[in-house]
Amino acid sequence: MKMRIAIGQINSTVGDLKGNFEKMLSMIKAAFDRGARVIVFPELCVTGYPPEDLVLRLDFLKKNVETVEKLAVETRDMDIVIVAGFIDFSDDVYNAAAILYGGEIQGVYRKMILPNYGVFDEFRYFAKGRVPLVVEDEHGTRMGITICEDIWVPEGPMRMEVIRGNAGIIVNLSASPFEKNKPLLREKMTSTRARDYRIPIIYANSIGGQDELVFDGYSFAVDHEGNVIARAKGFDEDLLLVDIHLEEAVLSKLHDPRKRQIKEENVTCDVVKITASFLTSGESTPSTCQKLKDEYEQVLDALILGTRDYIKKNGFQKVIVGLSGGIDSSLVASIATMALGPDNVVGVLMPSQFTSSESLEDARKLAQNLGIETFTIPIKGIFERFMEELEPVFKGLPWDVTEENLQARIRGNILMAISNKFKYLVLVTGNKSEFSVGYATLYGDMAGGFAVIKDLYKTEVYRVARLVNERFGREVIPERIFKKPPSAELRPGQVDQEKLPPYEILDEILKMYIDKDMPIDKIIEEGFEVETVKSVVQMVNNSEYKRRQSPPGIKVSSRAFGKERRLPITNHYDPWK
Repeated sequence: MKMRIAIGQINSTVGDLKGNFEKMLSMIKAAFDRGARVIVFPELCVTGYPPEDLVLRLDFLKKNVETVEKLAVETRDMDIVIVAGFIDFSDDVYNAAAILYGGEIQGVYRKMILPNYGVFDEFRYFAKGRVPLVVEDEHGTRMGITICEDIWVPEGPMRMEVIRGNAGIIVNLSASPFEKNKPLLREKMTSTRARDYRIPIIYANSIGGQDELVFDGYSFAVDHEGNVIARAKGFDEDLLLVDIHLEEAVLSKLHDPRKRQIKEENVTCDVVKITASFLTSGESTPSTCQKLKDEYEQVLDALILGTRDYIKKNGFQKVIVGLSGGIDSSLVASIATMALGPDNVVGVLMPSQFTSSESLEDARKLAQNLGIETFTIPIKGIFERFMEELEPVFKGLPWDVTEENLQARIRGNILMAISNKFKYLVLVTGNKSEFSVGYATLYGDMAGGFAVIKDLYKTEVYRVARLVNERFGREVIPERIFKKPPSAELRPGQVDQEKLPPYEILDEILKMYIDKDMPIDKIIEEGFEVETVKSVVQMVNNSEYKRRQSPPGIKVSSRAFGKERRLPITNHYDPWK
């Protein structure tokens, strides 16, 4: 006998209760047809995650509960237990899991460990659950229910579900956002929990883009020894079935006396008894185990999925990208094409008197390689007219960054005009290095609706761009773009390194100061020059007001701007004093 369990890895959309319901119902039917006795969906799959201040709307809360009740009724004739994430709205508001069977909500588990760090803000919305919960079938087999953060804490509810609730298997409903190395980290953590308690664990993760966040999926199952025995697709919807042989875990526990030595805390564990059977006989179903891609292959997938979902879920069809012939705009245009198809990407070339012929050639070559439509709108005449009108105000003052920024703002206006006329969304091409030090122009190259590579440092931009060419199997981004010195081309002979350290140095300093919050003296101890560090830190601190006005962008690092790194604009703290 075995337990055939399914993971319904769906791409929920926040607030789309009807659409999420239909996806869940479709996967339940497919899982039932394939002999699954239990199907587990991700955290808050009914509402989408994170619902943020929708949780404060009474009508939303009621409709979310009604959706769960409807799902129970629609599946009443299927002999399958459903575990689905929703918002429990009763005496308070809880991040919860509903257990559905026989047309009814048989029980509800309320998340006990609420995250309130990084991108998570659950203290604002939810009350803590107080009691662990197991579901018992007609044979006495028990399944423990946990939600996301519950399983990341060694002394969390899983412990009591195993020790006091005598659970034979644990399921975890999760909405764990992607960042570099996160899929592997999840598996290592879950494997440790499984080995500690000699119990198999099912981990059902969300997939899809939600504003700045991307959920990568990669749902999986581990056996009682911590071995990954099944893994769903990454960055795509999937229905993963796995057969769990519970007796093997029981036998293993007989040879491991550690559980008997654990002190039983004075904690109760709710038991929901249902008339279903978790167990099935017959031939085992082969489990698929999709390969975890390499770190930056995952990053590229996250950028593609995050772009596609942001565009589609917000009602756009086409995007527009300003093409400069540089690496940033080339990568953004490539990602957009991979996400939406070439027919839905438009490139705009806006050369000035300072634009090199090589940059124009490279931009045109890129567009040709991608197969996207382009417009060429020179800005020389527009810029000169601006300067004529401003001359009485500037009164012969020397050329400085004002004239450089003016060119960027002219280009921003052109892109926004095309966006307004044709309803295309403007994709911003700035990277994390530039956003960090303010090497970007407000209302110029920062103007737009979505910043695809906002969380990629410049050195990472080159790395991911190389993968784009590998993914296409040909040179889509011309080789010359990789080799020429980065330049905004806003005046003769300009290169980025006139004002910035080499990106190999700049990015390492930024990673320590921004991603790790390392003290200044510790950064210097790593071998960086004092004046260089001081200059970089000052540029980062002085640019907070710019970042606050920048568009949302896809999180791929452990510390992204926006939801995650939040500093005051008005800030007189001096790290040098």
